[in-house]
Amino acid sequence: MNREALDSAKEQFEKLITEELARIERMKTTEEPMDFAKLDTIRIGILPGDGIGPIITKEALRVLEFLLEDEIHEGKIEIILIEGMTIERRAALMQSLPDDVMEEVKKCHVLLKGPMVTPRTSDPWPNLVSPNSLLRRGLELYAAVRPIKIPEKGIDWTFFRENIEGEYIWGNKGIRVNEDLAIDFKISTKPGVQRIARAAFEFARKNGKKNITIITKANIVKLTDGSFIEGIREVGKEYPDIDIQERLVDAMSAKMMDPEFTKGCEIFILPNLYGDIVTDVAAEHQGGLGTASSSNLGDRYALFEAIHGTAPFLINNHRGQYADPSSVIRAAGMLVAHIGFKEKKLLLDEAFDICTLRERNVVITTDKDGATAEEFTTYLLETMKNLKEGAEK
Repeated sequence: MNREALDSAKEQFEKLITEELARIERMKTTEEPMDFAKLDTIRIGILPGDGIGPIITKEALRVLEFLLEDEIHEGKIEIILIEGMTIERRAALMQSLPDDVMEEVKKCHVLLKGPMVTPRTSDPWPNLVSPNSLLRRGLELYAAVRPIKIPEKGIDWTFFRENIEGEYIWGNKGIRVNEDLAIDFKISTKPGVQRIARAAFEFARKNGKKNITIITKANIVKLTDGSFIEGIREVGKEYPDIDIQERLVDAMSAKMMDPEFTKGCEIFILPNLYGDIVTDVAAEHQGGLGTASSSNLGDRYALFEAIHGTAPFLINNHRGQYADPSSVIRAAGMLVAHIGFKEKKLLLDEAFDICTLRERNVVITTDKDGATAEEFTTYLLETMKNLKEGAEK
């Protein structure tokens, strides 16, 4: 083996470890969580995204403006459109997250984001790193929280996905030792595991939940997944009223709809990659990726988004206007609850139940035989207005 190639790989690996140890020390000095009640004005940033992103985010913005109409009028809420994150501009700048965009993002308190292109090798774009990952790392959004509800099966689950580490944190920092050997990495840190664990246990306690299930592949990936389990169980000692159990990621994916396998499950904690996959599978069982949303939470910032992609098939077939905006609208509802207006999210949830389960007067199929995103959102808004007027009588 070429000695020069080996020395180069060792040098790169040492640099990565040094950077990671410095990050761990920064994690140990956590900020006080944001108290939105103390802010004179809460700034909400909107990142429209690529593909169907601008189409569906426009509809989510209509919902936000309805739900927060009084607060916007009173100056308590400011909504800011952040431009400059299209794939065309990112490719031209050769920056996944342009500096000027990140500067504007950090002026906001919470963000609503449409789907964004992460180029693949076969795409006509430079193979840039995921902008989603850079936003999560740059804002320290360590907890991706994804609710899944399937009432007819008695399912009311909340997934806590570790959002920064795992296979993703060094996703573009693998080492090509030589033409025969390429190496990528998986990272697990004690502070990283414990902060996602504490977020999940606190959520459980506040919401009367009694079970947390850890999802890993610790029978094979023994060190990092094993450390993940150990870190969660250590935090769990502070919450003796909450039961902890474990499942393997492959079994969870295969038997998710088996009521015996998931009996008693309420909250799940997963490493980054497993969480990405398992929550997408769960969303499909719920009714499709278009029905699900995700919050990305940190101590200082929070970002809310649809969990699906940019839908190039719809765009390429001139059907972008028929995309389902439900995921990003539900994300807007999670945002509204996060900043202190839980009752407004409940109004949106009730309207969704009426529009998608009970009445279904306007139905999206993503084809031209169904409603457009704008038509469905108008139906949703009219339903909320009727509910609000009925409650005021």
